[in-house]
Amino acid sequence: MTGLPETTATELLAAYRSGEVSPVEVTDAVLARIDEREQKLCALYALDPDAARDAAAASERRWRAGTPLGPIDGIPLTIKENIATRGTPKPMGTAATRLDPSPVDAPVAARIRESGGVLLSKTTMPDFGMLTSGLSSFHEPTRNPWDLTRTPGGSSAGAGAAAAAGYGPLHVGTDIGGSIRLPAGWCGIVGFKPSFGRVPVDPPFPGRAAGPMTRTVADAALFMRVLSLPDARDHLSLPPSEQDWSCPPAEPSSLRIGLHLDPGVGLAVDPAVRDAVTDAARRFEAAGASVEVVEPWLTREMLDGLDRFWRTRMLAELEELDAGAVLPYIVEWARSAEGLSAVDVYHGFAQMDAIAVATLRATEPYDIVLSPTCQVPPNAFDSPSPTGDPARPFEHVAFTVPYNMSGQPAVSVDCGRTPDGLPIGVQLAGRRFDDIGTLRAAATFDTL
Repeated sequence: MTGLPETTATELLAAYRSGEVSPVEVTDAVLARIDEREQKLCALYALDPDAARDAAAASERRWRAGTPLGPIDGIPLTIKENIATRGTPKPMGTAATRLDPSPVDAPVAARIRESGGVLLSKTTMPDFGMLTSGLSSFHEPTRNPWDLTRTPGGSSAGAGAAAAAGYGPLHVGTDIGGSIRLPAGWCGIVGFKPSFGRVPVDPPFPGRAAGPMTRTVADAALFMRVLSLPDARDHLSLPPSEQDWSCPPAEPSSLRIGLHLDPGVGLAVDPAVRDAVTDAARRFEAAGASVEVVEPWLTREMLDGLDRFWRTRMLAELEELDAGAVLPYIVEWARSAEGLSAVDVYHGFAQMDAIAVATLRATEPYDIVLSPTCQVPPNAFDSPSPTGDPARPFEHVAFTVPYNMSGQPAVSVDCGRTPDGLPIGVQLAGRRFDDIGTLRAAATFDTL
C-alpha cells in the first residue's frame, strides 16, 4: 500500500487482516507525516512517538495471533486535549491552568485503549474551548492545512487540522456549540456530533458531546462503535444499546429534507456557502429526496441569552485562575458579565430550553435538515472569531448551536470550495437519537 497517512481506518483494518501492512508500518508513516508538517500546523499537544510505537508493536502481535482487541486495534489516532488521558496534564488550551497529570482516562480515552487504538498525541484547542479558532495562550496558533494563513476553526482546532493533514484516520473532538462541526467544515473533513448522551463524557454538561472527526463517513461510523460504549461516570448518558454502526447509504427517495439557509440571527450567509449548500440540496432532490425550505427559528433573544449564561460561567472559572494568563479576548468577554443580575443570568440559562424546544418543533417534519455548517469561510489564523469582537462572539454558530441544545445528532461533510479554494461544509442534522439515520444520510450524500 502507498499513501499510508491518507489511508482510511476501514481500509487499514482490511490490510491488517490480510497481513498486507502492519500497525507498526502505519504508525511510522503517520509519525513521519507529523514530522513533515507539524512545525507549521501546530495541531498537537503531548505527542508521544515512543508510546505510540509501543502500542503499535503490541497491536501487530495481536493481529498476527488473530486476537485484535476491538474495532480500531492498531489504528493511529488523536484525542482532543480536554479529554483526560492518564498521566498527561489537561491545560484546556490556556496558560492559566496547572499542569497536573490526569489520574485516570476519561470515558472516550478508556474505550479507545480497550479497543487497541494507537494514541499518537492530544490535539490543541483555544482557551477553555470558547473560540472558533486555534488561537491559544498555551499553544502556538493552530493553522488550517488548506491555507496556513487561515484558522482551522475550533474549538477542536488541532483535531480538524490533524485529520485534514493526514495525522492518522481517527480523531476525537468535543462540541458544545459547534466545536466538532465548525472545524470539520473549514478543514474539509467529516465531523459528527452525536445525540446528547450517546458518547459518555466526564464531566457531563448540557449540550456537550464528544465525537469523531475523520476523512470519511465510514470511518466516523466505525469510530462510533467504540466511542459510544457505556461508562457509568456520565450520569446524563443514554442507556446502553446495541447499534448497527455499519451505516450504508440511505435510499434518497425515503428522505424528507428541510433546507435551512436563513440563520435568523448572526452573520449573513456568504454567497459561495449558500450556493454550495443549495447545490447539495439539489443533488438530493435529483436523486429522489423531498426537499422543502425551512424557515429560521433562532432569535436574537435566544442567542444573546445563551451568550450571557456562558459569559457568566466563564467569569466564575476566571475567579479561580490567573486571568492575566488567559487570552485578553476571553477575559474581556467574561468580564462583561460582571454587571449582570441573577435574573439576567437565569433568563440566559432559560434560553437553552427555549432553543431546544424551538429546534425540535421546527425540524420535526424532516428526516434531515440541510444547512451550512458555518455562514462564512475561515478567518485569519490569528483572529479569535469571525467577528473578532468579544461583544459579538457567537454570530457564526446559528446553524450549529441549536442541535447542541436540542440534543439532535448533526454531521458536517465537505460539499464544495470557496472561490479561493477553501473547503465549505454542509451540515446534516437528524431526528433526536437517530444517529444511524444521520450518518446514513451523510453516506448517501457521498454517492450523489
